[in-house]
Amino acid sequence: DVQLQASGGGLVQPGGSLRLSCSASGLPETGYSIGWFRQAPGKEQESVSCMSIPDGTTYYGDFVKSRFTVASDNTKSAVDLQMTDLKPEDTAVYYCAATDRYTSVQYRDIFYNYWGQGTLVTVSS
Repeated sequence: DVQLQASGGGLVQPGGSLRLSCSASGLPETGYSIGWFRQAPGKEQESVSCMSIPDGTTYYGDFVKSRFTVASDNTKSAVDLQMTDLKPEDTAVYYCAATDRYTSVQYRDIFYNYWGQGTLVTVSS
């Protein structure tokens, strides 16, 4: 069974940083796409960043503007999202998701068939 465990959310001041981690198990060694999505209150879910494993191709939402970096940590079987220069508009529940239906990077949530629980990120002074 595929399991995804997201962690690392919390309260941070504007301009601060947070690292989210998505621990994954049960995904095929042949390849998959793993992504971070977020949903703010009253807004639609949007794609934050995605990565294809094992080739490492990445995707970032336009609003990221080089503030976030996604990276795989093979020692932990995790994909981390390092977020810097956080803004109040980054406040949302962040979800990690994976799809084993594609080995190329996918940025649309409709292609993801496994979802972890969300982790809340609050950016506020």
